[in-house]
Amino acid sequence: MIPRIAAIAIGRNEGDRLVRCLVSLAGAGRVVYVDSGSTDGSVAAARAAGAEVVELDMSRPFTAARARNAGLERLRSTGGRPELVQFIDGDCELQPGWLEAASGVLAEHPEVAVACGRRRERFPEASVYNRQCDREWDTPPGEAKACGGDALMRMAALDAVGGYDPRLIAGEEPELCVRLRAAGWRIRRLEAEMTLHDAAMTRFGQFWKRARRAGHAWAQGAEMHGAPPERLGVAESRRALLWGALLPAAFGLSALLLSPWMLLGLALYPLQVLRLALRRGGGREGLEWATLVTLGKFAEAAGVIEFHLRRRFGRPAGLIEYK
Repeated sequence: MIPRIAAIAIGRNEGDRLVRCLVSLAGAGRVVYVDSGSTDGSVAAARAAGAEVVELDMSRPFTAARARNAGLERLRSTGGRPELVQFIDGDCELQPGWLEAASGVLAEHPEVAVACGRRRERFPEASVYNRQCDREWDTPPGEAKACGGDALMRMAALDAVGGYDPRLIAGEEPELCVRLRAAGWRIRRLEAEMTLHDAAMTRFGQFWKRARRAGHAWAQGAEMHGAPPERLGVAESRRALLWGALLPAAFGLSALLLSPWMLLGLALYPLQVLRLALRRGGGREGLEWATLVTLGKFAEAAGVIEFHLRRRFGRPAGLIEYK
């Protein structure tokens, strides 16, 4: 046990995944589980595992940012205040040795606020969508601009910037990291194994919702921090709108007003898949990755447009859950 480290796990109806998650956190001094309206017995399972449980008020919209802030408030208000906090999603399992490796880096580098490592998909063979998740998380170690939902962070750094922004329904970690870096902190990605994740994505509809959520997050990030030098989410939002909305609309309108032959412009999409696949090294793996990246642009564009429509008409954003 490392007493100066506490862990905050968040979840909603994660079932056995949550039990594995909590068992894997045995190396933390305190474990707080924040539940967002589960109906599958997650709260009872968390208490049975020895975790402190915070149940969010169901009258307010759930967000991961809100849940993590609630966990931080529990740590601040009860028990000994930890120096470091390991955040983890309830569908993930912490890998052995991670806390020791990450806390060692933070001890050696006081300017580093966040240490994150390699998140892997538990069942990449189960579906093409699970494999795509695993590819997304294969990022190079070293200095980073942002982390994901699983990371070890300094409590003092979180206090200094006010924690997570609960308005974001997704993409709350990159937004937090923007504020951390603006305050002089650094983000470090390690080459160490950090967590196993169970995406449980077996249907195209799940993939679509996840990509749509990403588009919404990029649009909101661009709205908040789109100005130089950060330009958070700006390039991603523009690519999504170009490939997922503007080009199809332009070809379709041209076909109606000018000539049906204008639909041949849609051949750009298989060419784009081929170009991306070759950049990835070709083969089945490259083609699979490129196809999903290209298809995902349509869902991402829907998420970008959804954000701007909600903002325009003053509608609150709701969770976009894919499982």
